Amino acid sequence: MTTEPRDAQPQEAESLPEAAAHSTPKQGREGGASQSLAQSSLAEDSSSHLSSNSHIARSPARNVLSFRTMQTRVTLLDGTLFTCIVEKRARGLYLFEKICEHLNLLEKDYFGLSFRDADNNKNWLDPAKEIKKQVRGVPWSFAFNVKFYPPNPVQLSEDITRYFLCLQLRQDIVSGRLPCSFSTHTILGSYTVQSELGDYDPDECGPDYVSELCFAPNQTKEMEAKIMELHRTLRGISPVEAEMHFLENVKKLSMYGVDLHHAKDSEGVAIMLGVCNSGLLVYRDRLRINRFSWPKILKISYKRNNFYIKIRPGEFESIIGFKLLNHRAAKRLWKVCVEHHSFFRLLSPEEPPKKFLSLGSKFRYSGRTQIQSRRASAQISRPAPNFPRCISKRNMLSRSLDGASRTTASSSLIGSPAITVSPKANGRAHS
Repeated sequence: MTTEPRDAQPQEAESLPEAAAHSTPKQGREGGASQSLAQSSLAEDSSSHLSSNSHIARSPARNVLSFRTMQTRVTLLDGTLFTCIVEKRARGLYLFEKICEHLNLLEKDYFGLSFRDADNNKNWLDPAKEIKKQVRGVPWSFAFNVKFYPPNPVQLSEDITRYFLCLQLRQDIVSGRLPCSFSTHTILGSYTVQSELGDYDPDECGPDYVSELCFAPNQTKEMEAKIMELHRTLRGISPVEAEMHFLENVKKLSMYGVDLHHAKDSEGVAIMLGVCNSGLLVYRDRLRINRFSWPKILKISYKRNNFYIKIRPGEFESIIGFKLLNHRAAKRLWKVCVEHHSFFRLLSPEEPPKKFLSLGSKFRYSGRTQIQSRRASAQISRPAPNFPRCISKRNMLSRSLDGASRTTASSSLIGSPAITVSPKANGRAHS
């Protein structure tokens, strides 16, 4: 199989890179231009005597600062908005680390920052590349999301990590990206109520005290009544235990942690390709028709708008091709596959090619693998951090099955969406 020079097939999927240097690059031409601007301004003010020395020193610096920086907005999993100023030449890792520090999150390898491009397609911010080279023609607005769904959430070390995973899964369920049956909705909903509101108290809870909470895309009174019935049986279960039960049930769903991409098969039939921790899944009419596990896939590649997988000889052809919407969609799917395979299958990521004139994409996964993340989590020795739990109000951002966002109501889950809320505060949210 041949590929274009820029779209050559990647190396064997068993090898991917270690993180490159993430330090912010030194200032180049912008710094030199700013220095000459300051010198010319100083000369003019000295000759005219119209400005004070303090004005001469501060004015160029203020202009340079606004020229080199950008205000970023990051929507967190609880619906609040975090804003900060970053340099335009800063790498994605700088912003991601800033968010994790704000959230007091140590097990951060499962998370990432996503953004929408000019065509409203979801992309993941590459921590190894400069932000300005990735976000083009759109505002610097990001969302903090779960990128790699752990196959066994119980193995996470900290409660705060499992809580953020719960928040992501609740969004997936409400938006329809994670389909559930009626009984599953009621079971998961009862654990959500127990986590957020605590034990059932007849003096504080009205006849329909869960009607303002959001559990499913098409929520009914019958579902709410069943959730209240199950919630009354959970007395004495702590929020941490309720979230553990929630994750134990949700991880068994067939669409748990599946990242879907529109495609067509060799006969031109519309399908969806799903990437997850176990491999590549093929769906038609929302039903899974095929599965290619990572051990069976020898190589993944793309050329123009075609995406290829090379599998071990057996029942199927050795090379299977799928047609994506365009070249960018094919590359986006290829990158998601590379990252998932590296994170869940490799002991450590491999370094990118060192040749200066190498063909093909130089993209490689630059973070820690799941094995490395678990080893790091085992070294965590701090006391369990305190954090508030938000309320799953109905006025939340909904996402369709293909990931396109649509607003179903106003405001965020807690407080105003324009306010930065730190989850480090003690206490717990109540209705």
